[in-house]
Amino acid sequence: MPAVPAAQHLAVSPSPAASPARDSSATDAPLLDVTVIGGGIAGLTAAALLAREGLSVQLLEAHSQTGGCAGTFRRGGYVFDVGATQVAGLEPGGIHERLFHHLGVEAPAASPLDPGCVVDLCDGQPPIQLWRDPERWRQERQRQFHGSERFWSLCAVLHEANWSFARRDPVLPPRTLWDLGQLLGALRPANLACGTLTLASVADLLCLSGCGSDQRLRRFLDLQLRLYSQEPAEGTAALYGASVLSMAQAPLGLWHLQGSMQALSERLETALALQGGQLLLSHRVTSLKAAGPKVWCVRGTEAGGRPFSSCSRDVVVALPPQALADLLGEAMPAAYRQRISSFPDPSGALVFYGAVERALLPADCPAHLQIDCSDPGSLFVSVSREGDGRAPAGQATVIASVFTLARHWMDMEREAYAEAKRQAMTQIQAGLERNLGLDATAWRHGELATPRGFARWTGRPFGFVGGLGQHPSRFGPFGLASRTPLPGLWLCGDSIHPGEGTAGVTLSALMASRQLLQARGRNLALP
Repeated sequence: MPAVPAAQHLAVSPSPAASPARDSSATDAPLLDVTVIGGGIAGLTAAALLAREGLSVQLLEAHSQTGGCAGTFRRGGYVFDVGATQVAGLEPGGIHERLFHHLGVEAPAASPLDPGCVVDLCDGQPPIQLWRDPERWRQERQRQFHGSERFWSLCAVLHEANWSFARRDPVLPPRTLWDLGQLLGALRPANLACGTLTLASVADLLCLSGCGSDQRLRRFLDLQLRLYSQEPAEGTAALYGASVLSMAQAPLGLWHLQGSMQALSERLETALALQGGQLLLSHRVTSLKAAGPKVWCVRGTEAGGRPFSSCSRDVVVALPPQALADLLGEAMPAAYRQRISSFPDPSGALVFYGAVERALLPADCPAHLQIDCSDPGSLFVSVSREGDGRAPAGQATVIASVFTLARHWMDMEREAYAEAKRQAMTQIQAGLERNLGLDATAWRHGELATPRGFARWTGRPFGFVGGLGQHPSRFGPFGLASRTPLPGLWLCGDSIHPGEGTAGVTLSALMASRQLLQARGRNLALP
C-alpha cells in the first residue's frame, strides 16, 4: 500500500450522560488495569508503554500473529509484507527511536531508503526521484518542476514548525484542561503563525505560491499525498501535507527493515513481555460493556470458538473507530455514533504479491516505485532488496497495490468475486510487466488480496486500509479524539492524530497512554 513535561491532574470529569450502561452479568475474573484491543503497531506500543509504567496489561489480538497492517505472511521461500512496506521515525530523535530507547530494547535493523521513492508519471519525462539528501532533492525538483521553489519553500517552513511541535508531544484534539495544557505547552510562535493555514489544503498552498497552474506538479502531489493521507492535494490538510512531503529527506527519512515489517512488531512484543504485559493471540473481542464504576468487561472468542471474558479499569481500542458500534452496542452514545458514521469510508486496496528472478528487473529498479497508471489505477510498488530476508538469493518479491472502494467487494457472490479478483490481478500484473519490462512468464509466484481478504487478516471493517483521511475538516483540532465520551475508553491508531503510518500510529498510542496515566495521577515522558 504503500513512527513530556509533568502536569497536574486537571482532567474534567465526564458528565453522567456519557457513562455507559452497566453490565449486570460481569465476570468474577481478576480486575486488570488495562485491556488493549488490537495487536497492530498502535496496540503493541500502547500495551508496552503502559506495562512499563507498572500497570497490569492484557493485549488481545484476533489474529494468530501481531502486526496488523504492518504484518507479514510467508509463501514457501518468500516473505511478503501485508500492507506497510516502509517505516519512518527510526532516525535519531524519531518516534520509533525514542520509543525503543524508552522501552529498553534495540530498534530493528534497517537501512535508509535513497531514494525514498521513485514516481513515474508515465508522461514521457524522467521519473521523479525523492532523494534522501535535501540538496540533491532540491536539484531534482528544480529539474522536474521548474519554477516551483516558492511552493517547496513554503512547505519547508510549515514542516519545520510541525516537526518541532510534534517533538513536544502535543495532545490533539484537546478534550480536557490537561489536554489543552499539553497542546498549549507545545505551541511556539511559528506554530501560531502556521495555524492560520489550519483549514487550508495543499492545493491552496500551490495557489498561494503561484504554482496552481503546474499540472505536472499537481499530478505528482496527488499521487504522493494519496499514499499518506487518503486524499489528493485538494483534500489534504496543508499542515499535514507539508510534513509528509518532506518525510523522505534527512534528517528524517524512510527506512527499509531487514527481514520484514514483522521485525517492528517482534521488538514491541519483546518489550511488552519484558515489562510483564500479557499478549493473547487468537482472541477476538465481540463486546465491550461497563460492569460497574470504573470497570469494563471485555468479551469475545478465542481459538476454537471458546468464549472468554475479562475485566479492567481502562480499555484502549487500537481498531478503526468504525468497529465501535458493534463492540459497544447500545452503550455507544447516539451523538458519538452519529459522528463516526458520518465520516467518509477509508479506502480499500487490491494488493498483488509476486516474485521474479532479480536479473529480470531493471538494473536500477528502486525499492519503492509509484506508477501513474490509468488501468488499473496508480500503482505503489515495493521490491525487496538482495539479502533482506524476503526472497531467496537471486530473486525478489514484488508487491503492488492500488486503491479501491472497499464495501462492494464484501457483498459479491462467489462467482462474481472470483471473476473480479481475476481481472484485477491480470490488470496489475500487466501494469507491472509494462513498466518493469517483465514478460508474462516471469512470475515465479503471484496472488492477489482484496478488501475481503484484508478484512479477514486484520479484522478491520470492510478491509479498510487507512484512517479517516487528513482532510482539513478532520485534521488536528477537528479530528477524532483519543478520549471517547465513555470514561475509561481510549482510542489510538491511524484514525487518531497524527494519522497513518507506523510513526503516526505510534504517536497516537503515546498520546492515549499519557492521557490514561494522567487520569490516574501519573505522568509519562519519553526522552
